[in-house]
Amino acid sequence: MHHDRYAYSPIIRRQPLTLPNKARVALWLIPNVEYFHFDRPGTSYRPGPGIPDVLNHSWREYGMRIGIWRLMDVFDKHGARGSVALNAEVCAEYPVFIEEAMKRNWVFMGHGLTNSQYLHTLGGDEEQRAHIRQTLDIIATHTGFLPKGWLGPGLAETAHTPDLLAEEGIEYLCDWVHDDQPIPMRVRSKRLITVPYSVELNDIPVFIGQNRMPEQFVRMIADQFDTLYAEGAANARIMAIALHPFLIGAPHRIKYLDQALAYICRHEGVWLTTANEIADWYYAKYYKPPA
Repeated sequence: MHHDRYAYSPIIRRQPLTLPNKARVALWLIPNVEYFHFDRPGTSYRPGPGIPDVLNHSWREYGMRIGIWRLMDVFDKHGARGSVALNAEVCAEYPVFIEEAMKRNWVFMGHGLTNSQYLHTLGGDEEQRAHIRQTLDIIATHTGFLPKGWLGPGLAETAHTPDLLAEEGIEYLCDWVHDDQPIPMRVRSKRLITVPYSVELNDIPVFIGQNRMPEQFVRMIADQFDTLYAEGAANARIMAIALHPFLIGAPHRIKYLDQALAYICRHEGVWLTTANEIADWYYAKYYKPPA
């Protein structure tokens, strides 16, 4: 379907990008830290019996009680910082997470108020704008920093979402999983780029949608890294790994995240970074407003 957000740009015809310290690959890690309402449906292990859905709600809750701390331990071990896709309601419901993430200098992207509410279900542009603004204001109040980036709940948008996000101060958007490099987007005012996110290296589709084993997730991560690392010798690539604490933080899975990061970190020429730093680098060195 045609749209006017960006022009087609085959990577073989682009100016090569060079990362800081001549790294080949920029790796960023995305803990999706979410709040689900007890009286609404949400991400499910299996179809629930109705509302309240005790089985699936408590399964998701495991991530904030147990899983996120395992994930933090693995990140700490490898010197990695999270770029958190943060439901704003997490700030009030799980303040200890905000405290611990800030101790580690993690960064926060807007991820809506709750994963029980998607942007495309709101009543129009002004209701959507109010939702975006409230999300950003809550996160800024609790962290001291206005988010620069946005990942929509369910990666859901309306036709005007990028315009509204840019007008509210968002500098980069991760919903568009169309490239291995940042891309400028056309918006009504201000500026906006995409930062590569992934629905492939993402533990929800891998473990829930495809029923893959943790060993296979490690292999997928390593295989993707190997390709991007080889290509990045001539033209830098961005690699994202999307993680949910209630999945990757399970005791039978967490050691495989450790193995995957250990494999990547054994290579020279890897920039282990955050989405904010990727966006700042791209804006400083390569950004041109789209024609």
